[in-house]
Amino acid sequence: MKRVKSSKFNLFRNLINSINGFIEVTKNETPMKAELLLFAAGTILLLLLPMPFAYRAVLFVSLFFPILGELINSAIERTVDLVTLEYHDLAKAAKDAASAVVLVSLALTGVIWAVVLYLVYIGG
Repeated sequence: MKRVKSSKFNLFRNLINSINGFIEVTKNETPMKAELLLFAAGTILLLLLPMPFAYRAVLFVSLFFPILGELINSAIERTVDLVTLEYHDLAKAAKDAASAVVLVSLALTGVIWAVVLYLVYIGG
């Protein structure tokens, strides 16, 4: 197995690698496309809803959680697939746990939106 050579830190190269990773996940993962659509729709909704800036900021930041979850999920799935394409209970457990990160991030975003919208429009 060939080892990847580590080199000196290069901010520009690292930025390009990060962008390439984001593009690769977006191209190859349908859930990422859905989460980016959710992000866009949520951002547009935030521009239309009248509410204080602080609440708007909290809701905007929460839209990043599912995207981060999907990136983590995709990285773990690719790593597991690199190690083995055969069925293994531990490989399944790792992929299921990574998938749970996405589920929890979506649930957290939903709860944040529900609480903030309740505070702004009903209970506030």
